[in-house]
Amino acid sequence: MHRLDEWWRGAAIYQVYVRSFADANGDGVGDLAGVRSRLRYLAELGVDALWFSPWYASPMADGGYDVADYRAIHPHFGDLAQAEQLIAEALDLGIRTIVDIVPNHASDQHPWFRRALEAGPGSPERERFWFRPGRGPDGHLPPNNWQSQFGGAAWTRVPDGEWYLHRFAAAQPDLNWQHPEVRREHEEVLRFWFDRGAAGVRVDSAAEVVKDPALPDLPSGRAPDPHPYFDRDEIHDVYRDWRKVAESYTPPRALIGEVWLPDPERFARYLRPDELHTAFNFGFLTCPWDAGRLRETISSTLAAHQPVGAPATWVLANHDVTRTVTRYGRAETGFDFAAKAHGIPTDLALGRRRARAAALLSLALPGSVYLYQGEELGLPEVEDLPVDVIDDPMFHRTAGADPGRDGCRVPLPWGGGTAPFGFTSTAAGAPDTAVDAWLPQPSQWSELTVERQSADPASLLNLYRAALRLRHAEPGLGDGTMTWLPSAPQVLCFSRSATFACVANLGGVPVDLPVHREVLLSSAVLMDHQLPPDTAAWLRLP
Repeated sequence: MHRLDEWWRGAAIYQVYVRSFADANGDGVGDLAGVRSRLRYLAELGVDALWFSPWYASPMADGGYDVADYRAIHPHFGDLAQAEQLIAEALDLGIRTIVDIVPNHASDQHPWFRRALEAGPGSPERERFWFRPGRGPDGHLPPNNWQSQFGGAAWTRVPDGEWYLHRFAAAQPDLNWQHPEVRREHEEVLRFWFDRGAAGVRVDSAAEVVKDPALPDLPSGRAPDPHPYFDRDEIHDVYRDWRKVAESYTPPRALIGEVWLPDPERFARYLRPDELHTAFNFGFLTCPWDAGRLRETISSTLAAHQPVGAPATWVLANHDVTRTVTRYGRAETGFDFAAKAHGIPTDLALGRRRARAAALLSLALPGSVYLYQGEELGLPEVEDLPVDVIDDPMFHRTAGADPGRDGCRVPLPWGGGTAPFGFTSTAAGAPDTAVDAWLPQPSQWSELTVERQSADPASLLNLYRAALRLRHAEPGLGDGTMTWLPSAPQVLCFSRSATFACVANLGGVPVDLPVHREVLLSSAVLMDHQLPPDTAAWLRLP
C-alpha cells in the first residue's frame, strides 16, 4: 500500500513556462501575476500540480536555466513575495507547486563564478567549478575534447589563460559536485523552497551532475563505461542526500528527475526507494506514432519501474521539444531531434487528430502524467519565427543548423481575434494593448484561443477537461497497474480495472470496439460503433 501523501504517484502535472503563460503588467513577458490571474483556468482544467520552469534571477542566456540566484525571482516575473503568494493561492485551489532545480551548472553571473574569475588560477573560489589550464605549448587548446550540448567546444577560455567547463552554453559554467560547498548549498536551496510551500522539485539534467575529476577525452566511437560526465555511479549519493531532505518534511516533498537514459536498468537506479521519487519517461515522448513501438515502450517502462516500486510518468511534450501536433503530423518521421529541422512537411489535421488520441492514451496509463502548457489547446510548433527574435542559444551556437526550441515556447493565446490574443494586458486589465508578446504568435491562433475552445464542446481543450475529470473520478485511473487486452496489431487496448479500458486505433482503417457497456469518452466521433483511425476511446466494460 502507498501512503496517502504520495500524491505524485498518480498526479496530472501542468508545466508552466512563465515567460509565455500570461502577462499581467503589459510588458510582453509572462509573469507570476499573470499565472495567478489564470489559476481558476488551471483548476477548471483539472490538474493536480504546477511545475514551473526556472523563475529565478537570471541573465536569461538559456531561458532561465542559467541561474544567478536561487533565492530570488527574475524581475520580469515578479518577486519572492509574489512567488510565495502564488504557491499559497494555488494550494487553496488544490494545486501543488513544483519548482525547477538546475544542479549541473550556474550562471556566469552567479556570485560564486564572478568571485572565481576575480580570484584567479589555483584559488579556492575556482574549485567550485571546473577550471583547468589549456593544452598545447601556450594553453590555447581546450583541456579535453568534450562538446557542448548546444554546439561547439564545452570549454571557454578566460583572460588569465585558464578554461572553464560548460556542457551547455558558455554562460552556464558547470559546478564541481565533489566540492562540499556545492552540495551543501543545493540542499539549503531545497529547504528554502520547501519551507515556502513547494511540494517538490524537478531536477534538470539529473544524470549529468557528477564528472570524472580526471576530465579524460571522450574516445571516438562507442561511449566509454563509465562515462566521464554522464550517469556516473557517484551521482546516486547526491540524490540519497536530497531524499533525506525531502523526507524530513511533513508531508514529504517529491523529487522528480529529468533523466535521459536508454538503459532501463540504469534508469531505474535513480528511482530506488532512497533516491528520486519519479523521473521523466523520455522513451514515451520520443516514440513515433506506431502501435508496436508504443506497446513495447509502455511495457518496458512499466517493467523498469516495477522492481523499485516507483510510478511511471507519461510525457507528450515539454519546453525542449517540438510540439505534439507538429511532431505527430509528420507522417512516418515520428520524433527525433533531427525532425526539428524546419521544412519537413507537416499535416496539421493529422497531427491534431493523433494528438487528441494521444491525450486519452497518456491520461489512461498508470502513473503520473505531465502536460506542457498549450498542449491542451493543440498548439503547433511555430517554425517561421523571424531570426531577429530567436532567443535560444542552440540556434545561435549552431549558426542556425539547429532551429532551436523557441517554436514551442511562443506565448499562449487566451482570447480575441488578433495577437497578442489576450496574453498581455495593462496593469488596469485592458486586453490586447499595443505591446507585442516577446515571441510573435501566428495569426491562425485566433482559432485556437482558450476563449474560442471553451465555447466549442468538441475542442481539444474540452476533451482534456472531460478526460481529467474522469481521471479523478475513475477509481482505476492514476497510480496502479494495467493489463493488455487482445487486439489487432495496429491497436493498443488495455484495462485499468475490471470495468475500465482504453483502446487506441493507430492504424489506417476503422476497427471494432471490444465488448463494452458504455463509451465514456472518445477523441473523435465513432463510426457505426467502430473506432476510426488515429482515435482513442475510454470504455466502461461489462
